[in-house]
Formats: sequence, C-alpha cells, structure tokens
Amino acid sequence: MNGQDGNGAGSAASEGEAERTAAPEPASRPAGRSERDRDRDRRSRERERTPPTAKIEDLLSEGQEVVVQVVKEPLGTKGARITSHLSLPGRFLVYMPTVDHIGISRKIDSRDERRRLRGIVLRFREQSGLPGGVIIRTAAANRSEEDLLADLTYFQQVWTEVQRRRETERTPAVLFREESLVTKLLRDLLNEQYSAIRIDDEAEYRRVTQFVGRIMPNMIGRVKRYTKDYPIFDEYGVQNEIDKALRSKVWLKSGGYIVINQTEALVAIDVNTGRYIGKKSAGRLEDTIVKTNLEAVKEIVRQIRLRDLGGIIVLDLIDMEEKKNRQKVAQAVEQELRKDRAPSKSVQVSDFGLIIITRKRVKSSLERQLTEPCPYCSGTGTIKTSATICYDILTEVKKVSGDLDGYSLVLRVNPEIARALKEESRSVFKELEASVGRPVTVRSDEQLHHEQFDLMAI
Repeated sequence: MNGQDGNGAGSAASEGEAERTAAPEPASRPAGRSERDRDRDRRSRERERTPPTAKIEDLLSEGQEVVVQVVKEPLGTKGARITSHLSLPGRFLVYMPTVDHIGISRKIDSRDERRRLRGIVLRFREQSGLPGGVIIRTAAANRSEEDLLADLTYFQQVWTEVQRRRETERTPAVLFREESLVTKLLRDLLNEQYSAIRIDDEAEYRRVTQFVGRIMPNMIGRVKRYTKDYPIFDEYGVQNEIDKALRSKVWLKSGGYIVINQTEALVAIDVNTGRYIGKKSAGRLEDTIVKTNLEAVKEIVRQIRLRDLGGIIVLDLIDMEEKKNRQKVAQAVEQELRKDRAPSKSVQVSDFGLIIITRKRVKSSLERQLTEPCPYCSGTGTIKTSATICYDILTEVKKVSGDLDGYSLVLRVNPEIARALKEESRSVFKELEASVGRPVTVRSDEQLHHEQFDLMAI
C-alpha cells in the first residue's frame, strides 16, 4: 500500500525532467554476436547491480535480544514467518515503529486529500514525539482528523506499553498480542451497511461494545447481545455453510456442480454440468457450457474466500470451442477476484478451459483448521479391497511356508477379511492351505485394521 506522499515525493518526473534524466541510448551491438552472448552479458550486468546479501550471522549474534513479529503462522511443515520490521494495523492507519516513512495508499489519488492526510500525521508526530513511520490506508480517505488521531493515539499507547514490557519482561516474552478475531474483523470490515452485530458471549460483547464505541460511536446501538438457548450459528445458518464448506462437492443452482480437492502442492477445482442440460428452447450446447462456467466462476471464488484457499489453484472448466467465450469466462474470473481482499492473480493457460489462480496464503485453510487426516486411511481416502488383502496374505504365506517345520498356521485378520476368505475369495484360501500343506485356522479380530493381518505358527 505504500504510495506517493501528498507533496508529490516519489512521483514521476515531468516531461522536461524525464528528457534531461533519460538514460543514453546503448551502443550499437557488435556484428555477429549471438543472442546467447547478449543474454550472458545482460545477466552479468544484473549481477553487478545486485547488492550482496548479508549473512544472518553478520546481522545477529548468539544471545542477542531481538523484538520480532509473527507475520505468518505455521503451515503444514513450514514454520512461522517472523520479521523485525514491526507493524501495528489500525482502522485507518498502519504504524511501523522501525522505519521513518509516511506512505499513502495509491488508491487515494486526490493530491489535496493526500496532502491533508499527510499533514495530520506529521503534526501528531511532532507534537507527541511518536517515533517510526505510518502507512495511510485507503479507508482513511475523507475521514475526519479525529478518526485518524484516534488511531495514532492508540498506536502511541500500545508502543509505550511494548517498550515498557521490553525493559521489564524476561526473554522470551510476549510483548503484544493482537485483538480478538471479532474485534479484528470489525476493525477491517465494519461500515454503515451492517444492520446488526449479534454476539452470544458476554465478555466478547463488552469488548466489542467498547471497541465499536471507540471507532464508530454511531454504530454502538447495532451491537446486540444474543441470549437465545438455540446456538447462534444454527440460528443464522452459519453452521450449515461451514458444513458445506468442508465437502468436496458443491452444487450449483442450475444443477451443475464443482469438485474441490486440496493437495499438498495445489488446489484443483473441477466444473461439471451435472444435471443441467440447458433449456429445450436454448439451442446450442456451447451456450449451456458457457452459462455453467459463468455460474461456476462466481461460486468458485466464493468458495475460495469462504474456505480461505491459497497458493496455486487450478480451475478445470468445461471446454468451450469459441475463443470469445473462453475470454468471457476468464474476464469473469478476474472480475470476481477483485472482490477478494487477499492478493490474487489469474492466468488463462490453455484453450481447454484451464485457468490458474495464485492467491496469497497467510494461514491454514478452513479444512486444515477444522479437520485432520483420517487415522484409518492415513488421509488417502481409500483402503485396499478385501480381494487385494486376501492376495497379500497368500503372498506372505508362500514366503514363510518353508519355515513352518510342521507347525500349524493360524491367521488373524479383520472380520471383513475373514468373511471374504470364506466367500468370494474362497479359491484364494484353498490355494493358501495347499501352500501350507495342512488346514489353516482363521481368527477374526475387530481390533485389527482392515489391511492388517498376523500369521502365527503353533
């Protein structure tokens, strides 16, 4: 969000200045030089311009105390990402105590407004002695001076407390913890369009009432305490949406559906027409496919936001023959992604309906947070069939049959496998006994996993 300041610092030079500062034209290339040679020279020049990266051991020493901030929570096998460049977000501003810079969102394009906002921050810093820098968010445009001063005063209080605890606390210690999820959401999303804010927890209700009274006093009457015995999530249909967000298949209103599969490397989303075959009066199949894809795009982006999917997301849309229809769907994807607060980008990679979306991932997806891998199938979603396990048992018996030395064989298996050996896999069981050369005893054990079996010689 760092933008140009209100005085035009960092803005582009005027035309006359641009002419005076323009780089000289490169000398003509020697004749006969290959493209490979020119690429090598260009890479060599880039390496010369790139400053050397400092080593971590040159910046930090063992036992040194450092104040850091967790900017990204652990994801899978990756640990948390931390930084020494601290930032404290407010409703209209972001405070950065370790830098001396005032940035303004590029989306605020009025020079007068940028100058006004910058002046408010500068005056407060001079009068209060607040160290560090500030980024002015887009939401600050046309806000009153009191609104911005409320954020700045809050920053000063928090930073003063952080400094005090840094001097008194024994390391390692938590110096500051961000507000609760509820107040964090209200800070970023609350506006006049909300008709009510209902909270079922008494402590959280008091905290939110105090918070809303500070940032938007005119909205405090819309904060309501939910007192019914019926769960609040069920009352307003939230639980039903959460349950649907954990399913892989999502039905569309037209009768089509999408399938969402999360893997370690990426998220794959497949679109199918399902029960939707178009209206009889509609004409071409292409029109049905385009309509399904357009409907699917809206739901896909909604599910991406709802499930908080990130990283690489591959959309496998239904194939469209006409180029204009493929472009129409690709534009629809970009338009829907503009509604998403998380940074994202889409790329149409083929004429077969594949679109790749990259979306910034800062925390685990909804599925990762609310579910865990199935302990029975180890997260694969499948187990071996009974027939496959029966053949596995036969293979293992053939390996050990020569070492039985006249002992009888007892086979301990899951009840479902015991049943299969007596019924559909009876021929495998006969071959097993022939391999041993004597009758085999089968004992079923409900404690055994479907794929587990034990061979005992007695």
